[in-house]
Amino acid sequence: MTSRLQFFVPILLAASACAAAGAGSDGTGNAGATVQPNAEATPTPVEAPNPETVSARPDQLQIEGQLTQGGWVRAVAPANVTAVELNGQPVALDDEGRFFAAFDRDAEARAELGLTLADGTTRTQTLDISPRKWNIEHVNVARRSGGTSEAWWAKREPEWNAIVAARAQETGATGWQQDFIWPVKGRISGRFGSQRIYRGEPGSYHSGLDIAPGAGVPFVAPADGTVVLAVTGFSMEGNLIILDHGNGLNSAFLHAQTIAVSQGDKVRQGQLLGRVGATGRATGPHLHWSLKWRDNRLDPLLFLPDAD
Repeated sequence: MTSRLQFFVPILLAASACAAAGAGSDGTGNAGATVQPNAEATPTPVEAPNPETVSARPDQLQIEGQLTQGGWVRAVAPANVTAVELNGQPVALDDEGRFFAAFDRDAEARAELGLTLADGTTRTQTLDISPRKWNIEHVNVARRSGGTSEAWWAKREPEWNAIVAARAQETGATGWQQDFIWPVKGRISGRFGSQRIYRGEPGSYHSGLDIAPGAGVPFVAPADGTVVLAVTGFSMEGNLIILDHGNGLNSAFLHAQTIAVSQGDKVRQGQLLGRVGATGRATGPHLHWSLKWRDNRLDPLLFLPDAD
């Protein structure tokens, strides 16, 4: 199992201001200390800020999370920060200065966190994103063409469009602020990021975490959210639930035997969502759980505590 690492990093902003069009004092445009997680050592865990007890914004940038491919950060920005960007893209900042951002499975080695201050100046913090060693299997067979018939796509296209539209919804949910729990515990039958290479040609990587506790076992919401899709009979996913956790973060739960929620429901962490099944394109009963932040695919294991 991938162990969960936590980083709680105060970064002094006063040391590295730069004008909006200029470079930092070191000539690189980088501000403050670079966060450099050590893949060989486990940092000392520290308690993340509790959103319910933060009474005032800090005078330093505070970050906790997983600075690695498929990972994430939650942060509290200083009081004089009015806007945040990750790699040039705006990141939502709530009234208490909290924000969430994440890194795709194939994220580059560095990410740039841009902060705009009340006086219009900007500061940039470089985040070092550690690489992962994915489970790559080389097979000596040709990759299938992947072509689809016109009749199949006529059925699949509206399903695909419904999924894209659901994952684009912003419902104001605040589950992104929480420490996630396991939706169900059981044998891990598929890991995020694993991939086959067919005679040198890469296939699609596995986009989620597969948990196989047995058919009919209930699964629950890993964090608060709003149900943005709850459907049955999709070609690939079978019975499918998509849950918006807010700030661009959402979960999808595939292959359910039964669904216990409806679109528009607001659910709490630990609330029943459905029961594990093998509907859609599945070889056996399991829960496929995928997480996305915007267009970035994330590793659910990096959001979870170690299994008991």
